[in-house]
Amino acid sequence: MTLTKHLLAATATMAIVSAVAPAFAEDVNLTIESWRTDDLTVWQDKIIPAFEAANPGIKVTFAPTAPTEYNAALNAKLEGGSAGDIITCRPFDASLELYNKGYLAALNDLPGMENFSPVAKAAWSTDDQATTFCVPMGAVIHGFFYNKDAFAKVGITQPPATVDEFFADLDKIKADGTYIPLAMGTNDQWEAATMGYQNIGPNYWKGEEGRLALIAGKEKLTDPQWVEPYAQLAKWKPYLGDGFEAQTYSDSQNLFTLGRAAIYPTGSWEIAGFEANATFPLGVFPPPVPKAGDQCYISDHTDIGIGMNAKSANPDAAKKFLSWVASPEFGTIFANALPGFFPLSSGEVKLEDPIAQEFVSWRAKCKSTIRSTYAILSRGTPNLENETWNASVQVIKGAETPEAAGARLQAGLDSWYKPAGK
Repeated sequence: MTLTKHLLAATATMAIVSAVAPAFAEDVNLTIESWRTDDLTVWQDKIIPAFEAANPGIKVTFAPTAPTEYNAALNAKLEGGSAGDIITCRPFDASLELYNKGYLAALNDLPGMENFSPVAKAAWSTDDQATTFCVPMGAVIHGFFYNKDAFAKVGITQPPATVDEFFADLDKIKADGTYIPLAMGTNDQWEAATMGYQNIGPNYWKGEEGRLALIAGKEKLTDPQWVEPYAQLAKWKPYLGDGFEAQTYSDSQNLFTLGRAAIYPTGSWEIAGFEANATFPLGVFPPPVPKAGDQCYISDHTDIGIGMNAKSANPDAAKKFLSWVASPEFGTIFANALPGFFPLSSGEVKLEDPIAQEFVSWRAKCKSTIRSTYAILSRGTPNLENETWNASVQVIKGAETPEAAGARLQAGLDSWYKPAGK
């Protein structure tokens, strides 16, 4: 074959290849900013490969910063123009501030956003709910873990459904003497509120109905439905074990996983750790209702979202990634890779972990809400979230009455917060 014929043949072959294979420009590289250092291998091994396989030409890098440094580091990168294309969003005010500064893009028209309820989007929307700037990615659900062996030993055949049953079970456990009835301390303060007050409270203030009424100024923290959860916490004191005042969050985790405590008030974020460390069968139950037949409410708290850097050099690719995050495919991968962090979309997700499935099943019978202090009400001084930590500790210790705690918190709120239209 002559050189000319070789060249003609090669040209023909190249033409055929060009006709059957799409011509891609250089790969687009997306970088994800996040504080979830614990999730690095999950993103690298499961989430990103699934996206890249379906979206050739887009490469994704998960680049987390230590949780305590994330807010400051992210702000510095955004101000300096060096932040990644995708921004992992903390709930409520931290992300709202980024949007208000023009750092996060509005995502109202993003395909997939129709899969999320107003409650799911509330943590990443403007106060008037008109604009959403992050895709809701994961929620955690509050409840109680229990040691099934401990329940069997003291003769408890099923977890408590009502408050009276809850305290009757605690009395049985205490009388037996083998186990600390409730594993919770007050040293770190936040757990008394997050794992105590915000766990049981929605059953009293009726979830979103009460939370929104508090923001609107139609209810006050001195009202019975806001004081009663403190009264319930005050009754926990005899069941917390000796030295609970100095007991840290990690101390409580260890007491429970070592089999020394029967019940642990907390949430779904503990699933992976407890399954790895507990040597006994685990069970979970939702916050007991005040009376049999009452509507139940759960704190189904919006914990993590994901948005787009408004100055991303790759907006089309970034939006394609975020639309995928809004899909049931992502939700299934995410929820099974990180049991206890639940998708917020309405798409059906099958969970492989039985305890995670039990937690998420409560959504079918209970009404979901978010922590009462997280939206709008903790922007001033005194900070209602931090004050709720302190009040929860004081009422458990018996240093403050539930009524005095409610009055103190409402007075602090009144000192700086004026509801819209009032």
